Amino acid sequence: MPTFALQFYTKRMIRKIARSILLSYYKPVEKFLEDPLGTQQNTLHYLLEHGRDSLYGAEHRFRDVKNDTDFRNKVPLMAYEDLRPYLDKIINQKQENVLWNSPVMWFAMSSGTTEDKSKYIPVTRESLFNGNYRAGYHMLGLYANHHPNTSFILGKTLVMGGSQQENRIGSGIYTGDISAILMKNLPKPVKRRRTPESIALLADWEVKLQKLADYAIHSDIRAFVGVPSWMLVLLKKIVEDTGKTIPELWPHIEVFFHGGVSFLPFQEQFKKLIPTDQMHYWETYNASEGFFGVQYAPGSKDMLLLLDNEVYYEFIPMEQWDKENPETIPLEGVETGKQYAVVISTSGGLWRYKLGDTIEFTSTHPYLFKIMGRTKQFINAFGEELIIDNADRAIDEACRRTGAKITEYTAAPIYFDDNNNGAHEWLIEFETAPENKEQFITYLDESLKKLNSDYEAKRSYNLSLGLPVVRSMEKGTFYSWMKRREKMGGQNKVPKLSNDRKYVESILSFVAENPKIE
Repeated sequence: MPTFALQFYTKRMIRKIARSILLSYYKPVEKFLEDPLGTQQNTLHYLLEHGRDSLYGAEHRFRDVKNDTDFRNKVPLMAYEDLRPYLDKIINQKQENVLWNSPVMWFAMSSGTTEDKSKYIPVTRESLFNGNYRAGYHMLGLYANHHPNTSFILGKTLVMGGSQQENRIGSGIYTGDISAILMKNLPKPVKRRRTPESIALLADWEVKLQKLADYAIHSDIRAFVGVPSWMLVLLKKIVEDTGKTIPELWPHIEVFFHGGVSFLPFQEQFKKLIPTDQMHYWETYNASEGFFGVQYAPGSKDMLLLLDNEVYYEFIPMEQWDKENPETIPLEGVETGKQYAVVISTSGGLWRYKLGDTIEFTSTHPYLFKIMGRTKQFINAFGEELIIDNADRAIDEACRRTGAKITEYTAAPIYFDDNNNGAHEWLIEFETAPENKEQFITYLDESLKKLNSDYEAKRSYNLSLGLPVVRSMEKGTFYSWMKRREKMGGQNKVPKLSNDRKYVESILSFVAENPKIE
C-alpha cells in the first residue's frame, strides 16, 4: 500500500475509533433515563451505606434511616455555615471519616457569587471519579449522540480553568478551583489533548492569560472548555495578538462546552468572534459541589438532570425559600413551570446541602431543567421578585433590538427618598453601545414587564418603581474591579443581581478612584 494511502487509512481508522469511544459514553445515560426514580433511590441507599460510618452519619443516626422520608425527617438541611465546623475537624484537627467513610483528598475553593470569603468544598475520590468525571463522560456522550461525525477529539481542547494553590486555612493542604482539581487528576491520555497543566494551573492570572494565548496560537484547537466571560477575555486577546479570526487560526474549531454563568449575554459576541456554522455551544451545569446537568439536545439549552453521578437531589419550592425549616420534595414530586432551590447529598460528604441555585423543570420525561438564578441573587426591594433569568433575557432582548452587545452587567435597587420612587440601577459594560441609550432602557423595561408580572405591577403608573437607570461603564471596568478583588478566572463570577447596593457602590467607588480604566 502506498505511503499516502496508508496515512489516509490510518487517519480514517483513528477518527472511527475516536467517534465510537465518544458514542459509547451515551449508553450509561440511556440506562438512567429508563429508570430515573429507581436510580435516585439506589443513589440514596449507596450514600447512606457509606455515610453511616462517618462522624456526621453517627451523629444523625444514619443507621436508623430506612427510606427517603426518614432521610428528610431525621437529617437536617445544611448550609455552608453548618458544614464549616466539620471542615475544621478535617483540616485543623486531622480527623478522618468526618463526613464520608473515605478521606477527603482535595478541597474545591469557591468564592461564591455573593460572598467575599472563600468556601472550601470537600472532594473525595468517589465524588471526583464517580461524580465529576462520570458526568463529564455523559456530557461527551450526549454531544456525540447528536453529532456522530464529531472530530474535536482529534485536536486539542483549550481549557480556561482555575488554579491550584496552598490552602490558606490549613498548612500542607492543597486546594484550588474545582476545574484545577479536575485537570490535575485527569488520565494522562486525556491530559495530552488539553491545555498543559504547567499553564492551566498557574495562579498568576496575567501570566496565565499570556501563556494560554501563546500556547493556543500554535496548536490545533478544536474545542473550548470554560466559563463564557473568561473565555471571551482570552479569545479577544488571541485575536488582538494575531490579527486573525478564530476560524483562520483554527479551521477545525467545533464546540464550546461552557457553564458557570448564563451564555445568553455573551452569545452575540461569540458569534461575532467565530462566524461559522460549524461551531456548536453545549451548556453544562457544574459547580464546586458537583456536576449536575448537561444540555440534552441541539437547539435547546434545557439540560438533563444527571442521576447516576452519586448525587441525591431534593428540591425546595419557591414558597418555602424564606422559611426557617423549609420542606423539600424528592424528584418524583417536582412539576414543570415551577421554581425550586436545589438540595444535594453527595459522595463528597455533603448532606442535604443547600446549593443556593434555583432551577425550573421544563420536562419530567426526561427530567429537563433550566437554571433560573440563585436564592441570594435577586432584587425584591419592592416586591418585584426579579431573578437572573429575567435579567439575562431582558438584556438580550434590549441588545437584539438596539444592536448593542454587552460584556458584563450588575444591577441593584435604588431606594425611595423624599423626592423619588424606587428604581433599579444597572451598571452595564457595553462591547457595542446602543446608538440611543434611552431606547435601550425602554426595551429593557418592556421586556422585564413581559417576563415578570410582579415587576410589571410595580411599574404600573410609576407608583413603586420608576424606569431602570442604566449607567454605561468604560470597557475593562468589570475586569479591573474583579482583578482588584483577586477574583480572576476559574469559578469567579460577577454578581448579576443584588438586593442591596454593596456591589454597585463598590464598583462606582472603584470607577471614581480609577477614571482611566484600561
